[in-house]
Amino acid sequence: MNEEHYTETEMEAIVFQECKLKGYSQKTIDNYLHYIKKFVSSGKTPRDFLLALIEKGSSDETVRSAGFAIKFYLNTIKKGSLEIQDVLDNLPNVKREKKLPVILSKDEIEMLISSTKNMNHRLIIQVGYSAGLRISEIINLKWQDIDFDRNIIHLKRAKGKKDRIVMLSLKVKESLMNLTPNKEGYVFLTNRDGKYTQRTIQKIIENAAMKTGIRKSITPHTLRHSFATHLLENGTDIRYIRDLLGHSDISTTLIYTKVSNKNILNIKSPLDD
Repeated sequence: MNEEHYTETEMEAIVFQECKLKGYSQKTIDNYLHYIKKFVSSGKTPRDFLLALIEKGSSDETVRSAGFAIKFYLNTIKKGSLEIQDVLDNLPNVKREKKLPVILSKDEIEMLISSTKNMNHRLIIQVGYSAGLRISEIINLKWQDIDFDRNIIHLKRAKGKKDRIVMLSLKVKESLMNLTPNKEGYVFLTNRDGKYTQRTIQKIIENAAMKTGIRKSITPHTLRHSFATHLLENGTDIRYIRDLLGHSDISTTLIYTKVSNKNILNIKSPLDD
């Protein structure tokens, strides 16, 4: 197949349908379409397009995402072409940056929570930290997913379309019980009864950090990182942490052994000898 036979709208529809058939999330689909449109309109070869991104100073993650999008596009539009297979074979993946996650101390978590006066906003921070939820899982959390009798949260069709069970903090449980008498639909709703956006939750956490004077660069995912690290420091087995986070591969979870102070505290600095 040749992309010249398709209009931009037709190509977009084909890529969208293929993504849907493969079960990709809407976020991934939007990401792919964004880079595919930029690539097609540039008129560059895949290598030249990625090199241009690198020369422009784009992050490694941006270049990786663009590379995956282009490969998906070529595999979809020109499936079976020997010429394209050659291009794909010679298009390397940019290495992922190996940055360590930012971790908040337990005191900093408490400061974030106590500085947030809006009940909904405070609970968003508490739920994100106490159960290690992704921002999308906070946004899409429904009352029916919470088992108040067994003190668990049943996350359904989370990342990778996997279900998982996480704990329901007793402190969070008490606050949730008092949140609203109408326990139906989504747990967190704005004043206009709409779902929160990722950007809004980001601002909630940024504002809380500003009030407390925390200067670390934190995001909603920082709460999840802190959850995992604090569990590890408390002696929780890494395999349980992997399951609570919903990681497919334990190597992803092992990153927290690099930021935990559990073992570092047992090592004495030579300055203190």
